[in-house]
Formats: sequence, C-alpha cells, structure tokens
Amino acid sequence: MPERLPSWTDWLLILGFCAFLFFFGLNSFGLTGADEPRYAQIAREMLARHDWITPVLGGKPWLEKPVLYYWEALIAYRIFGVSDWASRLPSAFDATLMVLAIYFFLRRYRPGFELDGALMAASSAGIIGFARAASTDMPLTAALCLALLAWYAWYESQRKIYLAIFYAFVALGTLAKGPVALFLAAAIVLIFTLLTRDARTLWRTLWIPGILVFCAIALPWYIAVQVRNPDFFRIFILQHNLARFGTNLYHHRQPFWYYAPVALLALLPWTIFVAEAGLESFRLWWPDRKQGAHSPQALDLFLLVWLLFPVLFFSLSASKLPGYILPALPPAAILLTRYLCRRTTGQIKPPLLTIILHSLMAAVLLIPALTLPYILVRRGFTWIPLTTVATVIAALLAIGMIATLVSSLGLRMLRFVTLVPVALAVAAILRIGGPTMDQQLTARPLANDIARVEAGLLPAAVYHVPREIEYGLAFYRDQPIKSYDRGEIPAKPHLLVTREGELLRLPSLARTRRVSLLGVFPPQHLEYYWVSAPAAAPHHTEHMHE
Repeated sequence: MPERLPSWTDWLLILGFCAFLFFFGLNSFGLTGADEPRYAQIAREMLARHDWITPVLGGKPWLEKPVLYYWEALIAYRIFGVSDWASRLPSAFDATLMVLAIYFFLRRYRPGFELDGALMAASSAGIIGFARAASTDMPLTAALCLALLAWYAWYESQRKIYLAIFYAFVALGTLAKGPVALFLAAAIVLIFTLLTRDARTLWRTLWIPGILVFCAIALPWYIAVQVRNPDFFRIFILQHNLARFGTNLYHHRQPFWYYAPVALLALLPWTIFVAEAGLESFRLWWPDRKQGAHSPQALDLFLLVWLLFPVLFFSLSASKLPGYILPALPPAAILLTRYLCRRTTGQIKPPLLTIILHSLMAAVLLIPALTLPYILVRRGFTWIPLTTVATVIAALLAIGMIATLVSSLGLRMLRFVTLVPVALAVAAILRIGGPTMDQQLTARPLANDIARVEAGLLPAAVYHVPREIEYGLAFYRDQPIKSYDRGEIPAKPHLLVTREGELLRLPSLARTRRVSLLGVFPPQHLEYYWVSAPAAAPHHTEHMHE
C-alpha cells in the first residue's frame, strides 16, 4: 500500500485541483448552448422578483426543472452579483463537494488511495465539463453521489446517521432534477440487494425517520409551486419527465448505443483503466456471488451497478442528452481506486497494452486542446503546422507516461502522470481556445457589439437564429427576446438580430417598416438591424455602416 500523504497535503491538493479544474477561468467564454443562459436568466428573474418558489423566464413561469440550481445561483448572485461566471458557481461548488465526499468515504472505508480516487473523479472530462456549466446536471450528480456513498456507509457500519444522510441527499437530488433522483437511487439499491440476495437490507432501507427527512426537505417546494402554478404537475411530471423519456417530444433522438461512446468520452482520460477495473471487479465477484452480502467484492458490485444502471436506463429513453449519464461517472473513479489498491498491494502490474492505450489516450487530449481555435473556425479538425507541433508534444508526453508506469514506481504514479496532460489540456482550452469559443459559440460578444452602437436598450427580436443566440441575448441584455418565427413582432421600434442574407425573407408585416443595418457579427454570420414602428410610408432599407 502506498505511503499516505499527510492530511493537510491531501486538502491542499484536492482543493487546489478543484479550484483549477472547476473554478479557474469560469469567465473565459460566455454561456454556451440554450440551457446555460436560460437557467442563468431564470435565477436572475427570481432574484429580481424575490421569489424563491416559481422559476420565471421572460416574466412567465418556467416549470421544466425543479429549483435547487436556481436557489444556489440566487445565493451566488447575491454574493458576487449577476454574471455568467457567477451562474456557473453552483455546479463548481457541487462538484467540489462531491470530490471531497469521495475522498472522505474512501479514507474511512477503503483507506490507501483516497487521494487518488478524489483526483481521478475531479479530472474526468465529463465532471470537468459539467462542473463549469450553469445547469442542473451537476447538482443532481453531486446529490446522488453523496446519497449513495452515505447508503453504502450505512450498509457497512449500520449507523443510522448515514441512512438519514442518504434520504436527505436523495431529497436534494429530487429538488435538483425531479423524481429521477429518487428513481435512480432506489433502482441502484434494489438491484444491488437483489444481486447480493439481501432482502432484509432492502426492507431496512425503508426507514420511516429517513422517509420523513426526505419529505421534510423535498415536499415543501413541490407543494408550494403546485399551489401557485396549477399546471406544474402536467408540465413538469407529465411533459418533462414521462413524455421526455418515452417520446421524442423535444427532438433529442439518438440511437440506442448513443451513451456507450458518450460514457467512454466522459471518462477520459481514465477510460481504459476504468474498463480494465470494471472487468476485473466483475471477474472477482462472479465466483463469490453466492456469498451474497458477505462477498468481499460487495463494494465493487455496488459500484458496478451504480456505474452501469444509469447508462442502460437512459439508453432506453427516446430523448437523449449527454448530461443524463453524468451520475454514472463518480463510481468509476472509486472502482478504479479498488483496482489500484489490489494491483499495488499484490505488486501486480497492469497489462502493457493497458498502459500504452491509457498513456496515448491521455496525451492525445493535448492535440484538440492546442488546436481548438482552428477546429472551431473551420468547423472540423484539419491538419495544420500547429497540429504537428501538438502531436509531437503529445507523443513525447505519452512516451514519458509509459516509461514511468512500466518502471518500479508503476501504478503509484498513475494519478500524477495522468493529471499532467489533463491540467495542460484544461489550461490550453481556457487560454488558447477560450476567446475563439466566446466568439463562435456564445452571444456575449454579439451583445457587447450591439451595446456599443445602440442608443438605449431597445426591445429585441430575432429571426432565423439558433436558440442559443435567443437565450444568450436574453441573459446578456437582461430582457425578453421576441421571435419573428413565432409571430412575436414588437409594435414599437426594436432591435432585430438575424442571419446574414435573411432580411429579404422577413415577414410581410416587417416590410411596412424602416429597417436600418446597425452592424454585422462575422464569427457567427449574424446581422443586427434597427426596425421602426409600423408606418404607412413605403418600406425601404437603409444601410448604416460604421
């Protein structure tokens, strides 16, 4: 077993890496996609209305998601002010809490590689990405992780305080993303107890004081929002849970096997070793399966169920998004620590092919990280001189990793040598790719350009632009955005954002107005215009170039 570092050093390393991986450069680029700016704006409107019950967007109730993320963002806004980076703090904080929980669980119940487990969880690509996003996925994942770790701590220690913590965090997960948290926790515990033939533990999990804890935390908000918004049950439960799972209502259809590559990518750079650890754990458990709850591989089995069930369950969904399987990532890191402990204690080196593939996979992350601006601008990977330089750097790094891992130091250095390319890749993405991501993927620079030529804050509308631009402008301009596509044409003079060359396709109503070009935004091929109120005079178009 490797020598354990002093506790204060563990704290320094964990908090230092979490600060870098989750918090550093949160403002390097603006809010991306449709969800980030939408959730950030909902929290802002709730703050402005002093309303902690009903999520509101554009002055209207937005009942698609529960309230935990919005509460956390409200607190961040109150402390740091409203900004895009502040809207990402809840996910970064929750990810840090989850990493610390993994560390303390391993330190208490499987000591020896607790620091490795915490840092491997923190450095998984999926965890890093969603820890830096204003979304509900990380609050759910962190809450579910703490709940299941608490349940297993109760399973081994029989201390009821852990069972109470289990119910408390399942309740917080239910406030984060709805009944899916309760379903995942119940299903994982159920499958584990069935496989271990331990029905008694299953029934003892149904602890009345714990159920009361769950109800006390989760139910008040659900009751309050239903009383204020009678449509809540229909919109949230029927449409955004049952219909989203069973139909392609929201146009996120993907093939059944979609989550296999998503999970492999989300586990980077640990994918190869996690696969090796999972297979080895299963091989060790299978001969002992008849021992049930007394199997020495019980924890590994629990982790395998926790890892695989979300992936398989959401593969059945008609609507698929990458964040759905984020809860499957934390057990992968803990499973890998079990593998490291067995191999190191028994002085058994992993297969050479595993070491080579792991090193190549970790080092190759530097290539897209260093060339990200060119990938974004050219809409795909192309070979350029910088790609050659990045490839040489990655190759040298891979050779160094392989040499270290096959040396006498072996797996004791796995965490260190793997964190090097991860840290370099994150730094390159933020510092080299961040400005280009801001220009290519967010509405922040567009909103800034408009503000420089706009006389006062005009009402704003969009036409034939992606939802990301519509919701992004709503956040960065802090105003509802109308859509010509939905027939929402403001009667007053307003700002119109559209794609280049779309002016001739404007609805006939807009052709009764004066339209003046204010500017263009080349990175995303957008134009923005001033549009007058309706007039009887013939329509004409002016072009006002800077």
